[in-house]
Amino acid sequence: MICERIRETRERNGLTQAALAKKLGVTRSAVNSWEIGISAPSVQYLIELCKLFKVSADYLLELSSNETVDISFLDD
Repeated sequence: MICERIRETRERNGLTQAALAKKLGVTRSAVNSWEIGISAPSVQYLIELCKLFKVSADYLLELSSNETVDISFLDD
């Protein structure tokens, strides 16, 4: 679930819930709620999480196990 991916990705990036909340401009309790599955981040915060952690939305939403999107097959 997204709650687990947010927590795992936050921890892998060495951030506390409070530090992540500060970067996103939300409360620590909001981040905690996302991580325990009480609520989910809005689309705006999902995008911010993807940018901050440099992962795809598919990864955070557990639609893919790949953190990034492979574009090596695309032409210029």
